[in-house]
Order: sequence, then C-alpha cells, then structure tokens
Amino acid sequence: MNVMSARPRSAAPIRRPGLVVDGVLLLAVLAAIVLALTTDRFLTVANAKAILTSASLVGIAALGLTLITIGGSAVSLAISPSVAAVGMIFLSAQSLGLIPALVLAVACGTLITGLQGAVVGYAGANPVILTIAASFAITGIATGVSGGSTVSPTASGYDHLNATPGGVALSVYVLIALALIVEWTLRRTGFGRSLYLIGENRRAARAAGLPVGRTTAVAWVGAGALFAVTAAFTAAFNTSANVNLGGTLTFDAIAAVLAGGTAIAGGRGSALRTLAGAVLIAAASDILLLRGYSTGVQIMVKGVIVLVVVVTVHLRTRGSRA
Repeated sequence: MNVMSARPRSAAPIRRPGLVVDGVLLLAVLAAIVLALTTDRFLTVANAKAILTSASLVGIAALGLTLITIGGSAVSLAISPSVAAVGMIFLSAQSLGLIPALVLAVACGTLITGLQGAVVGYAGANPVILTIAASFAITGIATGVSGGSTVSPTASGYDHLNATPGGVALSVYVLIALALIVEWTLRRTGFGRSLYLIGENRRAARAAGLPVGRTTAVAWVGAGALFAVTAAFTAAFNTSANVNLGGTLTFDAIAAVLAGGTAIAGGRGSALRTLAGAVLIAAASDILLLRGYSTGVQIMVKGVIVLVVVVTVHLRTRGSRA
C-alpha cells in the first residue's frame, strides 16, 4: 500500500460537535455573568448568603439523590413526600430533645427510602414507577396519621438548626461537610467504586460478582438519611410541617443533580458537582426573583437549565466515544 496515497484521518468530524458545544456553553456562561452583573442587589454579601442558604436546603437532598443516580437507579420521585413525613415526625418528637428527635428522623428517613432501595436493588423494580407509588403511600399515611392537620413543635430545641454561626446559616456548613463526606465515600471506598461500576453496567457488575442488590440498597439508605437531614432543617426553618412541606423539592433536587453533570443513566457524577449544581440553580432563581419574575418563570428556567446541561453532557459523551 502506498503510504503517500493513503487518505489522512480527519479529526474534524469528531472535534466539531465538541467545539460547537463548548461555544454554546461559553456564550451561556457569558450571558449569565452579564445578567448577574446587571441585576440590582445581586452582588451583595446578604444576597450571597441567601443564595447559599437556599442551595443548602436543596443541596443536602440532592446529595442523597446523587447516590441513587450514580448507582443507575435514575431518580427518586418520592423525595418531597418523604421530607414532609419525616419533617412532621421531627417536629412532633421535639419533646424528647433535639438530638433524639434528629436520630428518630434519620431512622425514619433511612427506613422509608431504604425499603424502596431494597425493592429496587434485590427485586429489580423500576425506580420511577416504584417511587411514584411510594409518594402516594407516604402522603396517604402521613395524612391519615396527622388527620390532615399541620404539626407544630412540642418544644423549642429545633430552633438550634436555624442558627447562623459567622452570619451564615448552619445548613450551609452542614451541606459543605456532607458534600465532602459523600465525595470521599464515592472516591475512596469499595462501596463507592462498586456503585460507579453498577451504574455503568449493572449486568457486567453482577457477572463480575459485585453485590448489586446490597450496594443499591445501601445507596438508597444513605439517600434516606440525607433526605431526613433536609427534612429537619426545612421543618425547623418553617417552624411547622404538613404533607406539603416538601413542595417542589423533588424536582429541585433532580435539577441540581443533573445541572451538576451527573449522568441520568448512572456510572458518572460526583457530590461536588451536585454541590455546584445546587448553587447554580439557587443563583438562577435568585436572579429571576430580584428581577421580579414569577415563580412559574423560575421553574421554567430551571427546566431549561437542566435541558441544556443534559443535552450538552450527552453530546460531549457521544463525541468522546466517537
């Protein structure tokens, strides 16, 4: 074969999609910076604290969802009702003291979500369908037990969670600490490495002898504990709780996870990326709020951000595999 006549391998078809994606991302980042700089009261210390506080309540739940998503279980649609139910338990147990109430809340959160994880991990149930059913069940039980009324705290110990050491909400410190712990667990432990492998290819992981069911269930148990921490802070912040306490938390947590670049199909992602995604979503909502846009517009923009990130990650992944 004549070497000189051989057709040179062209890199253009592979690199061009990546360049387009990078260009779109660069323009989006520049537009966001300009929008932020031209928004009145955005660049203030008080507003930065408000953004971090908002990000913390969503971010802690999103860390739990990150464990579920990396393990290949897509998402949980039962976050809001779980947080509402656990928040009601937390406030109603205040007469026991803050620490016992927290322990009880975490125990209930891990039980509620862990049971779902056990069904997903060991029985191979579809996580989306299962968590939709769980949402109805949890809300129904919480409504039946509470009689549909709002739960008020039986003591004031919960108010310690509303502390602001150094002028920053306690939940922000907890978010950062938990993000570092989850990141270390994912990167440095056998459980974390197994979770990535299971999320990447469940069938291959099972063939390799990895404990797929147990690892999946443990990931959901961890997620339940983090949902419970979110429930405690949210209930303390609102000083009351009912079945609507979770609000749009399910979709906010999903947005934070996906905006951070965690793959919806599993196998890729990190806690620190989710932390960045939570701050990004909170900052975008803050800009729109300061500019006087309605809640509906804020929710729509969150959806657009998630869509852009998901499409971008998909195109970059496809380009890297080409």
